[in-house]
Amino acid sequence: MRFKLVIVLAAAAGLFLAAVPVFAHHSFAAEFDSKAPVTLKGVVTKVEWFNPHVWFYIDVKDDSGKVASWGVESGPPNMLYRNGWRKDSLKPGDTVTVDGFRAKDGTTTANARSVQLPDGRKVFAGSAEETGSGNRTQ
Repeated sequence: MRFKLVIVLAAAAGLFLAAVPVFAHHSFAAEFDSKAPVTLKGVVTKVEWFNPHVWFYIDVKDDSGKVASWGVESGPPNMLYRNGWRKDSLKPGDTVTVDGFRAKDGTTTANARSVQLPDGRKVFAGSAEETGSGNRTQ
């Protein structure tokens, strides 16, 4: 009887631990404002190609010449890959244009909808507000 209890508790713990990454994930609406579109043109300073989202950072100059560093969230690596991205699509020093949505908290953070790459291609970046399927490279 005691052995069965240990097995059941171990199985329950395993299921709980497997679900922990799900709790860490956020919804688009919790963090970003679909009514606050933003277009950013800047120079890539860093790229983080990790699950659950690829993040990249760009320095954006405003009209007065002041530089602001933006963090840009895009879709998961696998989805970006299926839509034409590669790990070397963005590199520090590249100039890109991002269409997306600003963070609700007013920080210089955005969720990318599309990115115009240095070679001129515009690729779907995986905004949660975008729907549909298929390759989004234009």
